[in-house]
Amino acid sequence: MYEVIGTRKSRAMRVIWMLEELGVPYSHTDVSPRSDAVAKLNPSGKIPVLRDGDAVLTDSVAIMTYLADKHQKLTYAPGTTDRARQDAFTHQILDEVDALLWTASRHSFVLPKEHRVPGIKDSLRWEMIGNLDRLATGFTGPFLMGEKITVPDILLTHCLGWALIAKFDPAPPSLRDYTNRLRSRPAFVRAQG
Repeated sequence: MYEVIGTRKSRAMRVIWMLEELGVPYSHTDVSPRSDAVAKLNPSGKIPVLRDGDAVLTDSVAIMTYLADKHQKLTYAPGTTDRARQDAFTHQILDEVDALLWTASRHSFVLPKEHRVPGIKDSLRWEMIGNLDRLATGFTGPFLMGEKITVPDILLTHCLGWALIAKFDPAPPSLRDYTNRLRSRPAFVRAQG
C-alpha cells in the first residue's frame, strides 16, 4: 500500500486525488513541510513524499506520473504523440501557472519579510491571465486531452483551486466551469477528506 506524506493543504492533495482516481489503497500521514517525519525522507523537507514499499518518491508531478504509468491509467502510453501532448500540457502548467502561484506565495508569506517584493504579484497576475487564456483555447474538453482525464487535469485543477484560495484567480469562465466539473468528481471529493 502507498503512503502519502504531507498535508492536504499542499501539493500532496494532487497525489491523494490521483490515488483516489486510480482506486488503489493508500494511507495518508498529515504532516507539514520540514517536519521531522518529512526531513527523514526528503532532506529538502518538501512535501509531498510517497512511499511505495522501500521506494521513497518526491515531487508531486513526478509522483503522479509514476502512479499513472505504473497503473496505466490517467495517462497515455510513453513514446506516443498523445503522451508527448500530455507532457507538453504538464510542463506548460508547471511553467506558466504553478510557478507563478509559487512565486506569489513566496512573496506573500514564504520568504522573510525583508526579502518579499509585494508589487511583483501584480505582474504575476497579469502574466497568468494571458497564460490561462491560451490554455483555455488549447483544448476542446471536457478534459485537456479530450475525453480522458490525465495527469495535467489534476495539476491544473489543483493550481486553479490554489489561485482561488490565494485570491489570485484570473481564470476565464471556461476554465472556471472546467475546474468546477473536476472538483465535483467523486474522487476529488473523497480526496478532500
